[in-house]
Amino acid sequence: MPNIIACRLASYGNYQDRAWTHLPEIGIRNVEIPAPSPEELPAVKRRLADHDLTATSLQGKADIKEPNAAEVLKPQFEACAALGAKVLFLSLKAGETDRSVVWQRMRAIGDLARSFGVTVGVETHPDLVTNGDVGLETMKAVNHPNVRINFDTANIYFYNRNRTAVGELIKVIDYVASVHLKDTPGGFEEWTFPVLGTGVVDFPVIFKMLGDRGFKGPYTMELEGTQGVDRNEAEQLEYIADSAAYLRRIGVLT
Repeated sequence: MPNIIACRLASYGNYQDRAWTHLPEIGIRNVEIPAPSPEELPAVKRRLADHDLTATSLQGKADIKEPNAAEVLKPQFEACAALGAKVLFLSLKAGETDRSVVWQRMRAIGDLARSFGVTVGVETHPDLVTNGDVGLETMKAVNHPNVRINFDTANIYFYNRNRTAVGELIKVIDYVASVHLKDTPGGFEEWTFPVLGTGVVDFPVIFKMLGDRGFKGPYTMELEGTQGVDRNEAEQLEYIADSAAYLRRIGVLT
């Protein structure tokens, strides 16, 4: 079974409308998109079908500090079910909220996700999945099969010093539901995310580690560019095409 390789439409920056035709041109048929509202859902579903694209994950939004965090997510889970997306990507920040309350709310989110056949992928962000140690602590505390980690290969470097993607993945590999493919030169808080394969992330090892566990994806290219550098449309498309070409060269994209 081949890997599920996707691209986040936001990777196209100012040229997201071009993504719908460009991705099939470079052999990418899976996407991550924001969870559409109930009103938007029919049009989004048609557009995906018209371009022969599949939403393998949706980007959700909820505030875990709020008591209604799970309730807010219900229409987003409904969108996942309608589009066939098995993962809802969430960035959650607990702040000063009592952790026992956070764990309870995350378990409620997990229960709701399970009812729709969806798994939540919590992003590799402070303060719940800052790195492998923090992520493992969160996963063990929540202890829900439908609450897992979205492992971002570059955020490990961006939010931490003296850690590597491979080293942190080892700690949480049993809890990974989805992966964001992003490269970096490795600097702490350095907003520089180059073409895949041109930074320090050891993608072949990461794919092997996860593949050995039977994980096939979704692996989603999240190409966030370089702070202060604006690409024109041709340059933006080349940035994404070159990243896809790298994945083909290492044999993880057919």
